[in-house]
Amino acid sequence: MCFEKADILIARENRERFAVIACDQFTSEPEYWDKVKEFTNGYKTALDLILPEIYLKDDNSAAIAGIRKNMRDYLAGNVFEEIKDSFIYVRRVQSDGLIREGIIGRIDLKEYSYKGEKSGAVRATEKTVLERIPPRAEIRRGAPLEMPHIMLLFDDRENAVARVIEKNEQSLIPLYDFELFGGAGHIMGKRITGAVAEDIKKAFSAVSDKNNGLLFLVGDGNHSLAAAKSIYEETGQEKDRYALVEAVNIHSPAINFEPIYRVCFGVDPVKFISDFEKSGQCGEYEHEFTCVYKAGQKTVKIRSDYRLPVAELQDHLDNNAPDVRIDYIHGTDPVFKIAGGGDNSLGFIFKGMDKDELFGAVLKNGSLPRKTFSMGHALDKRFYFEARRIGLPD
Repeated sequence: MCFEKADILIARENRERFAVIACDQFTSEPEYWDKVKEFTNGYKTALDLILPEIYLKDDNSAAIAGIRKNMRDYLAGNVFEEIKDSFIYVRRVQSDGLIREGIIGRIDLKEYSYKGEKSGAVRATEKTVLERIPPRAEIRRGAPLEMPHIMLLFDDRENAVARVIEKNEQSLIPLYDFELFGGAGHIMGKRITGAVAEDIKKAFSAVSDKNNGLLFLVGDGNHSLAAAKSIYEETGQEKDRYALVEAVNIHSPAINFEPIYRVCFGVDPVKFISDFEKSGQCGEYEHEFTCVYKAGQKTVKIRSDYRLPVAELQDHLDNNAPDVRIDYIHGTDPVFKIAGGGDNSLGFIFKGMDKDELFGAVLKNGSLPRKTFSMGHALDKRFYFEARRIGLPD
């Protein structure tokens, strides 16, 4: 089984100040990160152990060296408590009040594929942008610990994993229970070990069997996971073989998918629509697109072998307009505003992806196009809290 217990580190004290949201959030809102700095000032904090993307530069070597030093200092300074040979059950109350349950453990990177192959127990959901891997790999390379925001989705419609937790929760050992910064909700964690951990593994094995060996799809943090895999491919060493993740059932009411639309710039809208319409005349599936431009809008129906409309559109853009600038838009109102405001702009609105389609689509077509869907509000992303030593075996 590719999902195992791990030796997991958690902060001993001031946990509300220690936990920090994923580094790829609020990248255009420096005021958010200013507030995080103010809230954590003077405390041991995950902010000292990560590089928020809002602060990325052409040369991040000094910041990365500082992060590695802080990690070593925190490990030497007994900042962490180590929970040996365990899973952790996480219960997150999101900012919207919905409850998301997850299991934290380690995955075997031998079983993870990020290059679009239709194989592997753990697969990328969306196309991996290879150019985004080296900066993340540089942060991980030489670091004494990992503190990921990776969330993996599993397809457990019968809630077999949740039933194991429900049956045994009273026997699980509480580890942490605190409010998250900035209105992001609440988090609670309990230790899973012994016979209950074995029952959890059996439940995951049954989920994997139902999907022909596919257990996890990456919901968040794919490029961080790809960076970990690239280092393992580079070194081949056992110490680099694993990565810490949180596994969440895709059927949780707290997991919602929202479409990400496209707006193209520098195109002739009428010609582009005509070419797109001509390109899709056959296929198993029929998709409908609302094309928005300054002169108005047009509905186009396309036949496709892709299950998802976004896959057909992105394939057309990649193959017929590789140099066209594309913006990826959340919400229909901005599409009408942006695409309708320029002579050479063209927007596409289409049916979003139902989360129940995800595993079937990946099994049929492999990894989906980049920016296929958005999963949840920024405040509901994972916070950095749980960590694991790397460079040393579990």
